Amino acid sequence: MIVISKPCKLSGELSVPGSKSHTIRAVLTAAMTEGTSVIRNPLTSDDAKSALKAAADFGAEVLEEDGVWKVTGGPGRLHTPDNYIDAGNSGTTTYFVMGVASVLDGYTFITGDEQIRRRPAIEMAEQINALGGEAVLFHPETKSPPLYIRGPRHGGKCRFEGKNSQYVSGILLSAPLVDGDTEVFIDRPFEKPYLQLTLDWMKRFGVDCENEGGRYDHFLVKGNQSYKACDATVPADWSGVAFPLMAGLVTGSEIVISGVDFEDSQGDKAVVDYMLGMGADLTKDQAGRRLFVRGGKKLVSGVTINLQDTPDALPALSVAAAFAEGDTTFTGLAHVRVKETDRVAVMQEELSKMGADIEIGPDYMVVHGGKPLHGATVESHGDHRIAMAMTVAGMMAKGETVVRGAECASVSFPGFYEKMLGIGADLEIR
Repeated sequence: MIVISKPCKLSGELSVPGSKSHTIRAVLTAAMTEGTSVIRNPLTSDDAKSALKAAADFGAEVLEEDGVWKVTGGPGRLHTPDNYIDAGNSGTTTYFVMGVASVLDGYTFITGDEQIRRRPAIEMAEQINALGGEAVLFHPETKSPPLYIRGPRHGGKCRFEGKNSQYVSGILLSAPLVDGDTEVFIDRPFEKPYLQLTLDWMKRFGVDCENEGGRYDHFLVKGNQSYKACDATVPADWSGVAFPLMAGLVTGSEIVISGVDFEDSQGDKAVVDYMLGMGADLTKDQAGRRLFVRGGKKLVSGVTINLQDTPDALPALSVAAAFAEGDTTFTGLAHVRVKETDRVAVMQEELSKMGADIEIGPDYMVVHGGKPLHGATVESHGDHRIAMAMTVAGMMAKGETVVRGAECASVSFPGFYEKMLGIGADLEIR
């Protein structure tokens, strides 16, 4: 699918779907929980559906209703899959499934699409082995899936470098079900808000995880515990909010983004403060859960933004940085290079086609902003956040921008193009 994006002026109100990070945690924790858990406002994206299917493959009963998923699970139901787990394009599902598989008696084969088969899993495999499980990569030279896991693992100590919080979360979420206590040490914790999301869901399901000193570098989970079924609502996805937010700012627009929770643990809510720091005209209505965006005002940069804890924000922020006057420096990007794509290199490549001036290094990006952009044919590289970012870039560029492979936006934001059309975006979908 291609999307042709043209300059436009947006007006109106839109809502953003539920959080992918919350939904996947809710689904796979519910699968390990005795009884029926109710998950309201789940994200019905490809990635979240991969997690729901994985829960069913592990033996949980899943029921999809309009705006509600019901998951009936628990140790009495869980078993190794009859076939294999296909995580699709979801890295979060891949690593969380590795954690679940490692507490079950028997073998679980795990694979995913072409991108997943390039994403490293070796560090998590090593720590599962350190805890008494057996995790083996079929092609160890790639350090990536496909792989198999044989459980059950037991309690003990493990240590992570810390760049990928999903490894840690996969171990923490499944740790209450093993024999013995699990201690997790992290040398240098990145993506701390995502670790907090995991702790929040564990607590919501009735299990406490000790986070020594609140530093996210040492966790203790008591073994032989049971999760308790719950009824929970998934908040709006702040990672998704970033795209209509930036679209409003880089065009002469007035829009309202509704249903956002400013108190939620999601790290990407920081995009609002990043933009305020560059002079954006934004108003937070915390009580009404709304964000008012008034665009057309020139942003002024000259700032440095560390994305160590909010890596998913880079594609959207780099578009805003190209619009802003001055240099914007993004740091803490080493782990952004091993997401669905190398998002540092890809955003440089695609925005440069439109006239942006960007330099990159191993863990940084500098956007020399304020230069006029022109339309071009750009690629999504099969990455949902790249597809949405380049569509937004086309809204401020002269002429037409053709985004190829745009259908992948559904991975995290189903209905993105339709919602943008609903507030006046000039998009042609082919």
